[in-house]
Amino acid sequence: MKRLLAILFAAATLAVAYGDPPPPLTAAVLDFQVSGKDFEKKGAEAAVLLNAKLSAAPSLILVERQEIDKILGEQELGLSGNVTPDTAAKVGQLTGAKVLITGRLFGADNKYFAVAKIISTETGRVYGETATFASPDAVEAAANELTPKIIAVIEKRGDTLVAKVEDPAARIERLKKLVEGKKLPSVSVQIAEQHLGRAVIDPATQTEMKLALQKLGFEVIDSASGKQPDVAISGEAFSEMAGRRANLISCRSRVEIKVSQPATGKLLLADRQTDVAVDLAEHIAGKTALENAALKLMDRVVPVLTAAANP
Repeated sequence: MKRLLAILFAAATLAVAYGDPPPPLTAAVLDFQVSGKDFEKKGAEAAVLLNAKLSAAPSLILVERQEIDKILGEQELGLSGNVTPDTAAKVGQLTGAKVLITGRLFGADNKYFAVAKIISTETGRVYGETATFASPDAVEAAANELTPKIIAVIEKRGDTLVAKVEDPAARIERLKKLVEGKKLPSVSVQIAEQHLGRAVIDPATQTEMKLALQKLGFEVIDSASGKQPDVAISGEAFSEMAGRRANLISCRSRVEIKVSQPATGKLLLADRQTDVAVDLAEHIAGKTALENAALKLMDRVVPVLTAAANP
């Protein structure tokens, strides 16, 4: 028994000393830019190879390539490696990715190079890594060399790639300054919600928005009351499991909303937000991802609500 207690104490001491490992980051791999006919179609090949090799890294959860292509196509973002911090932020918002990985393939002086860029969608920080390879047909060798380098950057510089999470209470206090001294409209919130593959017990997005609005001093109208609000927020939301690393489960969410005036039918805002959360339980991770997206939307919704009541 004494030996068992000693082992448990040692394990607890190590856990305190080293702490839990940070949760995996969600990343998206985009096509590489290419220079010269030798690399025709090699930019997409490099991205596919890197995506496959990085998917085994416990520190990363990758957005599916099909999902990236769909989103970029819908938004007409022809990136192919030409990503700036501004466009990175937009892609991050649409895909939920915290990090974008892309780069360039080119030849110079009979040598061939693959330059990878690791770009934060939240902080704008950019890191680079380089690999050399023998010929345009040896892109896989470049991907093999880049993979551990990219993983090392993300694991070592993770704190600079992810923005500090704003405390919900601090967010409410910040938003209170926007509405202070202004007339506030009455608001209703009706957002249908589902978690793909599992039944939804309660609407996290709708609840989070109502709670925030009440804290900010808005009169929140129950949609079942029959009373017409000054402004109505409606929409749809869903979450789904994105991946699993050991005991941690990552879920992605997407919330789409419309803000309108029922009396006039005027559309005041149409917006959407994607987010990611990690937890030991899939259901909790999905709910948290939806709550995170809802709170981020409030930053754009509140100014619209106050403007509607204060023309």
